[in-house]
Amino acid sequence: MAGPVVTTTRFAPSPTGLLHVGNIRTAVFNWALARASGGTFILRIDDTDPERSRPEFADAIRRDLDWLGLTWDREERQSERLDLYAEAADRLRASDRLYPAYETPQELGLKSKAQLATGRPPVYDRAARNLTAEDRSRLEGEGRKPHWRFLLDHARIQWPDLVLGDQSIDAASVSDPVLIREDGQVLYTIASVVDDADMGITHVVRGADHVTNTATQIQIFAALQGRAPEFAHHSLLTGPGGEGLSKRLGSLSIAELRAGGIEPLAIVAMLARLGSSDPIEVRASLDDVIAGFDITRFGAAPTRFDVAELKLISTKTLHGLAFDDIKSRLLLSDITKDISRELWSAVRGNLESWSEFEDWAQITEGEVSPQIDPDDLEFVALALGALPPRPWDETTWKTWTSELKAKTGRKGKALFLPLRRALTGRDHGPEMAKLMPLLKKL
Repeated sequence: MAGPVVTTTRFAPSPTGLLHVGNIRTAVFNWALARASGGTFILRIDDTDPERSRPEFADAIRRDLDWLGLTWDREERQSERLDLYAEAADRLRASDRLYPAYETPQELGLKSKAQLATGRPPVYDRAARNLTAEDRSRLEGEGRKPHWRFLLDHARIQWPDLVLGDQSIDAASVSDPVLIREDGQVLYTIASVVDDADMGITHVVRGADHVTNTATQIQIFAALQGRAPEFAHHSLLTGPGGEGLSKRLGSLSIAELRAGGIEPLAIVAMLARLGSSDPIEVRASLDDVIAGFDITRFGAAPTRFDVAELKLISTKTLHGLAFDDIKSRLLLSDITKDISRELWSAVRGNLESWSEFEDWAQITEGEVSPQIDPDDLEFVALALGALPPRPWDETTWKTWTSELKAKTGRKGKALFLPLRRALTGRDHGPEMAKLMPLLKKL
């Protein structure tokens, strides 16, 4: 029986801002598709816009992907590949598939309004194709510089989409796309085609808002005599009520989620199944996320993303981590003390985020601010004076509190809460029977 097709995929963010959950969902799909087949996952920084691209955002992209465990096999930068795009543009000019146009944005806007007013779609009318050499010379003499449009073949463009199913777009309903701006900046539409062909990309997974781009790019692949990859257009994310996420993406950046204590594995596990026919479940590892990933199991309908659901998965993911899973994280944390397997076992079931574990580690070292009500001062002093001698074990708490109950008549919350507050400074937390033997100072 033949094995899975070995894929080469890419994640191609622009370094113009922070990655958010929508970006990362695309990254997860491409990463999982490549890893599931033993293929290649490429990080391609799309930085052809010199005005908006920032090195700090490129660094943030790498940092976010690394934190999530979405390792890449190699990195490419479009700013280092400009000669390839120029050569491709020359080839398109030579075959009369790339032509200069001189309309300003304002003129194009007026054309669109006029078309809409008469009930026609706002498709570029190819007026620039009728310009003579003298016309172009005159316009350039006025100081205008051309932008360059790809001449679409007005035929129906078809492809089998791995998510949306068979797709068909009439090229006559689409404007000839601009590939190069007036200032010479190469745009995504051609740069991506050149890169995908040159890098041997076998599958392109991206959002459903790129469907029209795909149609035009299929023709550009053909014009450059390149082989188009397979395409999959996943659904876009909405809020829990079906609202768009555009206004909330800042608060849903990976940096914000990391600062909020969300587990990276929970993010990947959720996004790798959200919108598919497979259940969203807590995963023990990234290998578990990859196992069974199938891009064809995703649907086309807008997909709801709920931060509350992510937090719940994150908490469950944290609870499921074994002590061996957290060793490497301890080396990178601010915790400098020796952490025992027993401490992790005692506190993990009460944690909502990793930062809380750091707090409990400090508490066991004796960094506690006791919270004692005035009415409990005398009782707490009596209790601390009656502490059993060390070493303590999991029976110590019961022995101690039973003796105090007999001496004072206190019971229930009146007995246990003041003692918890005195030993940990907290109203809630792990079972005191398990925690008490780990307290090193009182």
